[in-house]
Amino acid sequence: MVLPGRPADLLGRRAECALFDRWQDAVKAGRGGALVVVGEPGIGKSALLDHMAWTAVGFHVVRAAGVEAEAELPFGGLHQVCAPFLATLEHLPGPQQDALAAAFGLRTGAAPDRLMLSLAVLGLLSEAAARQPLICVIDDAQWLDPGSAQALTFVAHRVGAEPLGLVFATRRAGGGLRGLQEVVLTGLGPGDARALLHSALHVPLDEVVVERIAAEARGSPLALLELPRTMTAAGFAGGFGPTDTAAVPGRIEESFRSRVLRLPAATRMLLLVAAAEPTGDAALLWRAAARLGIGGSAAAAAEADGLLSIGTRVVFRHPLVRSAVYQAVPPSQRRAAHRALADVTGPSEPDRRAWHRAQAAVGFDEEAAAELEGSAHRALARGGIAAAGAFLERSVALTADPAARAERALRAARAKQQAGAYDSALGLLTLADRGPENELRAANSELLRGQIAFARSFGGGAAPVLLRAARRFESIDASRARDVYLQALAAALLAGRLGDECRIAEIARSARRVPAAPVPRASDLLLDGLTLLIVEGRGAAVPVLRRAVSAFPTEELAPEEELYWLWLAGHGAGLLWDDEAWRLLATRLLRSCEVRGAISILPVAAATRAGLHLLGGELLQAASLAETAADVTCMTGAGPVAYAEVGLAVFRGRDDEALAAIRTATRDSMARGEGMALTYLQWAGAVLHNGACRYEQALESARLACSDSSIQRIRNWALAELVEAAVRTGHQDQADEALGELCGTTGPCSSHWAAGVEAHCRALLAVGPDAEDLYRTALGRLERTGLRAAVARVHLLYGEWLRRERRHLEARDQLRRAHEMFVRFGMDGFAERARSELSAAGEPTLRRRSRFGDQLTPQERRVAMLAAEGATNPEIASRLFISASTVDYHLRKVFRKLKVTTRTQLARLLRDGRPVPGVAERP
Repeated sequence: MVLPGRPADLLGRRAECALFDRWQDAVKAGRGGALVVVGEPGIGKSALLDHMAWTAVGFHVVRAAGVEAEAELPFGGLHQVCAPFLATLEHLPGPQQDALAAAFGLRTGAAPDRLMLSLAVLGLLSEAAARQPLICVIDDAQWLDPGSAQALTFVAHRVGAEPLGLVFATRRAGGGLRGLQEVVLTGLGPGDARALLHSALHVPLDEVVVERIAAEARGSPLALLELPRTMTAAGFAGGFGPTDTAAVPGRIEESFRSRVLRLPAATRMLLLVAAAEPTGDAALLWRAAARLGIGGSAAAAAEADGLLSIGTRVVFRHPLVRSAVYQAVPPSQRRAAHRALADVTGPSEPDRRAWHRAQAAVGFDEEAAAELEGSAHRALARGGIAAAGAFLERSVALTADPAARAERALRAARAKQQAGAYDSALGLLTLADRGPENELRAANSELLRGQIAFARSFGGGAAPVLLRAARRFESIDASRARDVYLQALAAALLAGRLGDECRIAEIARSARRVPAAPVPRASDLLLDGLTLLIVEGRGAAVPVLRRAVSAFPTEELAPEEELYWLWLAGHGAGLLWDDEAWRLLATRLLRSCEVRGAISILPVAAATRAGLHLLGGELLQAASLAETAADVTCMTGAGPVAYAEVGLAVFRGRDDEALAAIRTATRDSMARGEGMALTYLQWAGAVLHNGACRYEQALESARLACSDSSIQRIRNWALAELVEAAVRTGHQDQADEALGELCGTTGPCSSHWAAGVEAHCRALLAVGPDAEDLYRTALGRLERTGLRAAVARVHLLYGEWLRRERRHLEARDQLRRAHEMFVRFGMDGFAERARSELSAAGEPTLRRRSRFGDQLTPQERRVAMLAAEGATNPEIASRLFISASTVDYHLRKVFRKLKVTTRTQLARLLRDGRPVPGVAERP
């Protein structure tokens, strides 16, 4: 039977309705979340959404829908959701206000970054939900424009501790909808199907016919209601006609198409205009209809047939009706409908007018192409990169002049590349290359190909393409050529031994031939330093690299320069063994990504800063950033190899987890051609095995890492692991050779890090008083750095040496310090090695692990770390891509779990593992 007060097409959906009711209760109680209703056309998604809206008592319900014809227009779906709340825009932080206002054309300014825009939407909806519980219902989510889809799915993944819920209905749950709770709709069972069919029939039917219709509908509610309309008289009489085996959605659409074709010509044309203009604006529809000579009476037949209704809005019976109408008429009529709509669309909607005009065009139309180009510029100003690409791509097809067509194709390709549509971008570049010869366009085209290759693989085949682009720029713009050479060098370094290692030297030699900049920028110094290192060696390179690394923290950089060059400058700092400069650069890069919402670079920035936390023994901070990198990679579907995740598992000493992560990441790095990642993973394996006293395995991993002959700071670290493993396995010659190579990298640098690492490696090979002096030197130098994990390892090595020298009392002191430090850091593998050595030195010690961080969920841990650093709740919300109310919720749980009452206590606990008394304060 039909549920009381609910529509007939919800029959058989009792479980789904009950789930929606429970979900609404959770949202109202402040446990927000998202649901995705998945199913083929006609399966009942919209009916379920109607039910949810009907039962949402006490909620503010906002409804939006994607429309296929609008899928390329910027932020249409997002505006439907946000429009009711724009009056409260000033409650958001300034950068978020600017992003949302720019996206909706309310203000002029820089184009908003996609991440910043998404944060703004989250903030706006959270503010609204704080006033009244809010549910956002998005139907036909598969047709949302890319900008709207990304922002709304971003919000869906981050609602939590607020009375805010989102419901999406879609034909397939891909992209950003992955990972959300799904409600998958399948066909109704036989009993419910027959009951729904009977509820829609007004005449009795033979059960044979009922069974036939039910079988053909395959449980689709819309089909059960629509297929009887297409049954022939013979079919109704006996049901002996042949069964059509076409897919149900196709059958339903064909049914609608047949009904459309039976309507009068004027009615069909009115329906076509309505289908071509998806805003549902009835006044606009009638203006276009009048332009075509269609009177008001034309709507009657369509409304009587139930295909659409026209009131203040134009509403189709089902999205399949719109599709059927548009496909049922010849192209000439579709162009006529768009032409009429273009004529009557007002100046306040220039983009819609341009789009309609483009759809109405036959052959080349320069005026329409120019209008589309203007729309692309407006879309870019609003952050609608995907829309700009679509406008420009269509303008290319309308452009007759070969030179203009090539330039527009290049601009379209750039927009497609920025939107992540790499295949489309490459196709447009092929068109651009067919234009008349133009060296600047050719250079830009080559550069874009290289950038696409780099974005796809973080190394791989990008370097040779970027090298060709750099050489093209030499005769056009020397400064630009130097920038592109630096990009090529970065790609080659990332590719490392999985690329053409000779390419690095080739890039360096070519770059050295470009005239020096009269007033060198930091990036010029970095290029000079890296190329000198490759071509002439460390003696010539170190002074220039030092100048470059010193220039970056203070030089005013354009946003793109910060995002592109700070990582490479950090690599230069690592080559200099300058941990302080590396920390400054990595922190600046991370903050720049967070402030600007640079989502594509954020995983790299988070992984880089996480690496420094690992070396500093700050595993909780590293875990927070590893989770950020994983979050963003999941959101975008792209990112570097999981450096932070692997490093975290290795430093924790969790063998099974670490080895599994290394295997997975190794396969990934090999597939992508990312040789730097491969070297990192082999170094990580050496650290893991040295920590567990598996020295033969450590030696093999370190050998593999050191076989990378490219200029790598990670290879330098691996040399230190190789010295330790070789000494422990009795391979004196290998240890000597590795030490010699290591000293070649540390000697010219003279930093505390370099001197400390060199001293501890020399100590491993020394005997008697010399060894002790070197261990003490290593501790003295490394304690002046922030690299506390390295300090703890030297305490361990020194203690092991003292024990072998039978100086047990002194050994116990060093080993006890090492053990306490490793336990506090959470480095359980090394902690166990220190505990075992301490017991052997005569001080039995219970096995201990750092547990306080394990009490927290990953999100709680991330909130706690930022709060301990002094960040406010709104700052934490912005950096973790969650709402401020969610931060407050998590922080209260952190305080309760860790039994602290102040942020001061929290900071001390997370730093030292020991809470201290403090004055109570609000979290």
